[in-house]
Amino acid sequence: MTNRLPHSLRSDARDNRERILAVARTTFAEQGLDVAMREIARRAEVGPATLYRHFPTKEALVTTVFTEQMAACTSAVDEGLADPDPWHGFCRMIEQICDIHARDRGFTAAFVTAFPRATDFAADRARALDKTAELAHRAKAAGKLRPDFVLDDLIMVLMANSGIRTTTPATTMATSRRLAALLIKGMRAEPADPPLPPAVRLPLTVVT
Repeated sequence: MTNRLPHSLRSDARDNRERILAVARTTFAEQGLDVAMREIARRAEVGPATLYRHFPTKEALVTTVFTEQMAACTSAVDEGLADPDPWHGFCRMIEQICDIHARDRGFTAAFVTAFPRATDFAADRARALDKTAELAHRAKAAGKLRPDFVLDDLIMVLMANSGIRTTTPATTMATSRRLAALLIKGMRAEPADPPLPPAVRLPLTVVT
């Protein structure tokens, strides 16, 4: 389950929890998910016991850290579905999703990871993907999205986007925007386009 904030926490415990989350957000964004829990505790200036009291597992910490990003992804898809032009809505969704993931490569790692006990996180991801599939269906029906686009192509987009490595955040964002534009151009339906190679199933990485 996603770790929820107990209302009964004392002020010092709340401060510790918020400091842990702030440090984890920064560290995961910079280094991905491989950073050790003890390193998170050290940077947050709390003992390991304090960290584990708030977040008994790394899974609990990771899924709590990325709650806002997951909500932003769902919101981007909702905006795309609300657009009366499904192709424009689809393109805008891809741009926003790439932007969200480019800002935090740790979130991409979390998004493509299966956390068996994080049912809230998994349910939110499933809803976002289901809505993306509906938006893609509408764009195909409008004749704008190539018919051989599949949902796994979105995961491939996120993986490609997370591979961007530059010297500054501004350069990363600019590179991500260009990548999104190039990928969108490749997704547009064109009568003369040959079919894509067979789709590749991209399963979630399982954390045990």
